[in-house]
Amino acid sequence: MEMKLKMLASEKVENSKRLTIRPEIKVWLARAITTAIIWSIFAQMIALRELLGPILLTGMPYCFSSPVVFQIGEKSLVPTKVVLPPKRIYKNNGYLMVSCNGGLNQMRAAICDMVAIARQLNVTLIVPELDKTSFWADPSDFQDIFDVNHFITSLRDEVRILKQLPSRVKTRVEQGLSFSMSPISWSNITYYENQILPLLLKHKVVHLNRTDARLANNGLHTDIQKLRCHVNFNALRFTSQIEELGRRIVRILRERGPFIVLHLRYEMDMLAFSGCAHGCDIKEEEELTRMRYSYPMWKEKVINSELKRKEGLCPLTPEEIALTLTALGIDHNVQIYIAAGEIYGGEKRMASLLREFPNLVRKETLLQPSDLMNFQNHSSQMAALDYLVSLESDIFIPTYDGNMAKVVEGHRRFLGFKKTILLDRRLLVNLIDQYTNGSLSWDEFSIAIKEAHLYRLGSPKRRIAIPERPKEEDYFYSNPHECLQLIDESHETLESTLS
Repeated sequence: MEMKLKMLASEKVENSKRLTIRPEIKVWLARAITTAIIWSIFAQMIALRELLGPILLTGMPYCFSSPVVFQIGEKSLVPTKVVLPPKRIYKNNGYLMVSCNGGLNQMRAAICDMVAIARQLNVTLIVPELDKTSFWADPSDFQDIFDVNHFITSLRDEVRILKQLPSRVKTRVEQGLSFSMSPISWSNITYYENQILPLLLKHKVVHLNRTDARLANNGLHTDIQKLRCHVNFNALRFTSQIEELGRRIVRILRERGPFIVLHLRYEMDMLAFSGCAHGCDIKEEEELTRMRYSYPMWKEKVINSELKRKEGLCPLTPEEIALTLTALGIDHNVQIYIAAGEIYGGEKRMASLLREFPNLVRKETLLQPSDLMNFQNHSSQMAALDYLVSLESDIFIPTYDGNMAKVVEGHRRFLGFKKTILLDRRLLVNLIDQYTNGSLSWDEFSIAIKEAHLYRLGSPKRRIAIPERPKEEDYFYSNPHECLQLIDESHETLESTLS
């Protein structure tokens, strides 16, 4: 009986070998094909997300970087290896070194400009040097604030970026064979092609020693504008330490309910620089004036503070912002996160705002001193924390249109036109003065402010271009509309599809 069974089994195996693939090979092939299909779908989904996400805003991108997780059934596949874009192959025309000047967000915008310029000139970009000599005197290097490896790899299909000059090229710089200059502000890309590229071809290394606002807002090819966005919203990722602490602040705030970020730019340096001293006493005005004269780079010295305020060119005071928020109907119990350095005048100056909105918080009050120990005396790293919290807030309200206000506004537009109340300071100070002298009742005052800001909420719109007056036109980084899906464009697309 046993012999017969063995013979039957042997015959079946022989027939199976002739007619079909062996079971173990079949299982292996099935697994291989299934795996290939899954990873193919995964890769296509990621590519589709990268292609359509920033343009169509089909989702709500999270403000912090995180590993991409693709859900299949009950299992999550987390790629263990990041697929890098292919290197762009081009003839190298030289090496571009840049020294950024200003605070965090001025440098951030400058880095985006410099990447776009390096890409257009077909040169190798050296990781930018950050400002250490300005008012803030922050000793941080690029890699202390941004993820430098991510910056390099995420842009490898656009431009070659190195952490430092190759040794043979570095020797040329040490021998004084490079060329250093400050490019002309608000220049079109043709300026760099006609003026800077010949210098690169001649000297091999060009050092741009000032980078603020050196590339025009408008009149640039769409590819250049989209590259600036790619750098700003993807390549410039903060370090893991900064992002982790930013997440913790947001988590603490979210556990307590909704929150507003108020970028209260009422700091000593801002007041001294702008010459705005409304509400300050004589001693404070003298102190601000001394500070203004002590910085040779601040060109404007004699300033009429009240005239400048009436023109809407001063940051709102804590007292003015308390009236404004109340008139806008902001809940007095809502959390208000103060994104700023030390407020000039301290607790005394903040008293009226705190009285109206008792839930004022700062990173210093939400975290333990030990949490911020490594960030002390590093103003740009502290500003990076405020930047991340500002992106996540339910409402963002800047009291002055400085670099942080503008760059955060643009980033929130990119994240789905998140509400940003853009205060009309010129109108506000006029209304506040009328209310305080009794010319307007509270109801009239409140209604006027609400009506004035009905369409100043960071909604989709095109930048205003003013040829020959670039300083007065809308800033690219506050509204990079080439990278966004504007409402009127989406309507036009829908209408054309239906017709």
